[in-house]
Amino acid sequence: MCKWGDTIEMIVPIPAELSHTGEYYYKLVGIDRCIASIVRALNRGGITTIASCCGHDNRPGSIVLGDKRELIIAPDYETARRIDEMFPDIHGDRQ
Repeated sequence: MCKWGDTIEMIVPIPAELSHTGEYYYKLVGIDRCIASIVRALNRGGITTIASCCGHDNRPGSIVLGDKRELIIAPDYETARRIDEMFPDIHGDRQ
């Protein structure tokens, strides 16, 4: 994960419902360098992102999608397994 302030400027879509004008537009914003390629790929693939943060080695990162779902980015495999253990498996059973 990168340090706070280590960003890449990218042009990202701003959905109308989040726009101060009520219209869809694009804006140049700073995206954390270490997750910028993921944000770019999502937006280029037609998946609007409305917020993101890599977590800066203090917490898992996240990317908020235009439909309000949120992708959580674990910094490593071990952290991802700890996150997994917080929830039941796909069948609803506790591990």
